[in-house]
Amino acid sequence: MTNDDLPMALPPDAEARRAVPPVICYPTDTLPQPDLVLYRAARAGAVKIDEVIAEPREAAAFRVQAGQFFRITSVEGPQVGDLNLWNLHDPGERFYSGKTRALHGTHLTNGHRMWSNFPHLRPMATIIDDTLAWYGADAFGGRVHDVIGTRCDPHTHHLLSGEDYHHCCHSNLTRAYARAQGVRVGEAAELVHDVLNVFMCTGFTQDTGQYFMKASPVRPGDYLEFFAEIDLLGALSACPGGDCSSEHSSDAAACHPLLIEVFAPQEGALEGWQSSPRNGYSGSHGL
Repeated sequence: MTNDDLPMALPPDAEARRAVPPVICYPTDTLPQPDLVLYRAARAGAVKIDEVIAEPREAAAFRVQAGQFFRITSVEGPQVGDLNLWNLHDPGERFYSGKTRALHGTHLTNGHRMWSNFPHLRPMATIIDDTLAWYGADAFGGRVHDVIGTRCDPHTHHLLSGEDYHHCCHSNLTRAYARAQGVRVGEAAELVHDVLNVFMCTGFTQDTGQYFMKASPVRPGDYLEFFAEIDLLGALSACPGGDCSSEHSSDAAACHPLLIEVFAPQEGALEGWQSSPRNGYSGSHGL
């Protein structure tokens, strides 16, 4: 018998404690809001200037200037993608999935932003169009585009299986960054970070609270589109789990490419807009 099997006596006020209502940790009433009307108007006249394909079980890097747009599209079959973002000029500023989750929730959609890490803490990109926004929450608590999962990686794969596997999203993103920036693989691996799981349908089980995945509702033609708030280097991995309906980090799942397109707005379309400055905290930490 383990400690988990031992009977547990409930305190007399157990139900009263459970009944305490929750409080939102970070109320966002004062959070600066994106001007989606301006962004979408600028997008309407934008011209495509680049495209990149993330091949199945591989990743592709791309560059987007502040004020431009990028779109991630399913082109052949159901496929999820793991997205990393860095400041194009400073790789020390990168996407902070944990704080993004704390501000917006476990899954992102229209109007939500991808925030950068400390001490910068500013918007890197804003979602302006999501063709899967209709999905909402299903009966299992599943939602789409999560900032829960960390990315499939070769270290956890080896821990659980004892095998090396080099097409986990962490390794895919590492190779894409190393090639794009001309740096050694070890340096690139240290800059890869927790992701936005584009198109992935996930949640937490009600009984054990475990992170789950299920078949993505994405279909060819579905896309997630972003406005670049700063100059960005991005990398997108076409996850080896395919639509994540069964497993990831293997060659068993059917996988498909993902298309990344970059669009530039017409001159003057974003009049009055500017990138957000880095966070204004003094950095003294009380000393």
